[in-house]
This record gives sequence, structure tokens and C-alpha cells, in this order.
Amino acid sequence: MSSISPTDVPTAPAGPPNSAGPARTTVFGISLNIRQSGIYIAFALIVVLFTILTEGALLQPQNISNIIVQNSYILILSIGMILIIIAGHIDLSVGSVVAVTGAIAAVLMVDYGVPWPVALLLTLVAGGLIGAWQGFWIAYFGIPAFIVTLAGMLLFRALTLTVLGNQGIGPFPDPVRTLSNGFTDGFFGNIGLGALGGADLFSLLVGVLVVGGMALSQWRTRTARLGYHQAVDPLPVFLLKIVTAAAVIMFVVVQLARFRNLPWVLVLLALLVLAYSLLTNRAVFGRQIYAIGGNLQAAVLSGIKVKQVVFWIFVNMGVLAALAGVIFAGRLNQAGPTAGNTFELDAIAAAFIGGAAVQGGVGKVVGAITGGLIMGVINNGMSLIGSPSERVMLVKGVVLLAAVAFDVWAKRRAAR
Repeated sequence: MSSISPTDVPTAPAGPPNSAGPARTTVFGISLNIRQSGIYIAFALIVVLFTILTEGALLQPQNISNIIVQNSYILILSIGMILIIIAGHIDLSVGSVVAVTGAIAAVLMVDYGVPWPVALLLTLVAGGLIGAWQGFWIAYFGIPAFIVTLAGMLLFRALTLTVLGNQGIGPFPDPVRTLSNGFTDGFFGNIGLGALGGADLFSLLVGVLVVGGMALSQWRTRTARLGYHQAVDPLPVFLLKIVTAAAVIMFVVVQLARFRNLPWVLVLLALLVLAYSLLTNRAVFGRQIYAIGGNLQAAVLSGIKVKQVVFWIFVNMGVLAALAGVIFAGRLNQAGPTAGNTFELDAIAAAFIGGAAVQGGVGKVVGAITGGLIMGVINNGMSLIGSPSERVMLVKGVVLLAAVAFDVWAKRRAAR
């Protein structure tokens, strides 16, 4: 666990603190931060492996779209989970919260005919209240998050069965199903891409804007760090990372544009990733989360209102779980009593695979998304090659253990 002095919180320029130290290694003559870059290298290797095993089927336009849509709710949960884990806590109840909020949305929209925007808002409020209930016991009563959320997992699963009457409720209104399964319209028509065929011009322009925004943001972050005399990657390495990330983003966008354009849930995910990345990298609240997880005593001495921060990250988790619950129910077009089973395990695994530290204080939103995509690619790739479910669980368990072992190894290496 790192030591953060009181002055570290307000003066850090941008980006989460690196509590593990530099932990750099040289690969092909390029100095890399193995803790930050390892997850992306692993993701690339897993994609290459399953692309070979599936004879290219993994990267087909329709399959890429399926991976995004089928894992969207886990990715949403992983955003909230990474904040909780960074602060040094855990949430075992999110799967049950997904189920109960999906049930609440179904009852409001289907049984009572509440207009879907109002029902969606009320569902998000219900998720926030659930998070506030758990956050109160954790932050202000001092009960460990493991115990509170374990109780919540049982409590909200029972509440789901009560709300639904132990049966499914559906179908959902068309706008909710569109958010879960729909795609953006082709506003500007298709353009030719040679051997690749046609692609939606609007989707391609969105991809270009995303790449440009990412490059500008990274450049500004690098400039800020240089201004504070902090260590940064050499310029060639920095440019290589930008070019590689841009190539990956544009490849995915082109494939989606060739299929049915951008999934609406991907647009939602992009907005969430942008908002929460800004929160963790630049907002005072985000810096406080890292400070609490890195060194609780130092955070208290620096004047951070620890109880309030912990309370609000659990409220945030409840709201995101409610959003995931609506999306999952909309995708199935039904709220069921078994919805959300094991979702908490997938979200926790995504956070740890994405680089979160077991002790807290370390992690990134983009890393959690990458961890969730790794789990999704493993599920999808092994399904394409016809692997049985027990083998899929075996591989996912090994990947999770390897990710945590790598985190421990990197910390020990940095401490030398």
C-alpha cells in the first residue's frame, strides 16, 4: 500500500497516482510501464490467439457487434466496480441489484404503463437509493463492505422474486429495446471501402472524432506531466501508443460501420467511459478515491471526508447497476427472477484483470473496460470454437488468477 502525503491530493496534475512505482521494463528496446501496459498487451495477444483459432471469425463485423452488445451490462458494472475497488472496498450485490432494478422497470413500464423515460428515471433513483442504503452501513456504521453487500446480494434477490411474483414480465417498449439492441441510423449514407465493401459514413466520422479527441487528451496530459517534471514515455513510444490505439479504434468502427452501424449501447458506454475517466483523472472527487484506497490514514489527515466519498461511490454503483439492469432486461425483452446471476463476479474480475490492485489505490476506468472485453472475447472465442462451458470457466479462472498474480509480482518488482 502506497503512502500519500496530504499535499499529493490537491497538486497532482492529471491521471491517477501510480502507487506501484515505475515498474518499467524494456521490450524490443522500448521502455514500458509493465503494470499499465501489460493488460493491453495481454488483450492484443488474446485477440490474436482467438482470431487464429476461429479462422478470422472473431473479427467479423457481426461478431464484433455481438461482443459489444452481449457484454455491455458487464462493462457498465465494471465502471462502478473499479471505483469501489480503488477505494479499497468490494460490492457483491450488483448482480442482485441488476435483477431487482430490471424488475422495477418492468413493473413500471409493463404493468402500470408508466412512460419509459419516467420509468427509467425512477429505476435509476431506485438504484441510487439501494446504493445509499448499502453505503450508509459501510461508510457511517463501519460494517465491512464484504458483509453489507453479501447481505444485499441475498436481500435484493429476494426482493426481485417478490416484485416479479417469481415470473418474468415483458415485453418492454421499443425505445428500451433499441437502447439495448438497436443501432444508429445511417445519416450520411454509405461510402465504398474497396475490398471491404460499403460502410456508414456517419459512423466513420464518429470514429475519426473519437481518435482525434483521444490523441488531443493524451497530448495535453503528457504536456501537463512534463510541466510538473513527472516521468513520461519517450516521444516515439508515446506516438506509437497513440497510433496503435487509433488503429484499433478505427478498425472496430469500420467493422461496425460495415455491419449495422454503431450500437446505441456502445454510444452510451463511450459517454460513460469519457465521463468517468474525467472524474478519476481530473476531478477532486476522483483524486480523493485514489487517496482513500492508497493510504486511508493520510487521506484522513489531508482533510478528505472519507465517509462521504465512500457513501457516494456506493450510490454511484447502485445507479450504474440500475442502468445495467434496464439494458439487460431490454436485451432479453423481459425481466426475469434469475437475471444478474454471477454478474458481480464478472464485474469484479473485469476490474482486477484490468489492473486494479487488491489493496486498493490503483486502477483505471479504461483498464476495467479492457478487462471486461477480455472476458467477453474469451467467452465469445471459446463459443465459436465449440468449447464446453466448464472449459470456458476454467480459462476465465486462470486468467483472473494470472492477472492478480501479475499485479503482486509487479508491486514486488517496483519495491526493489
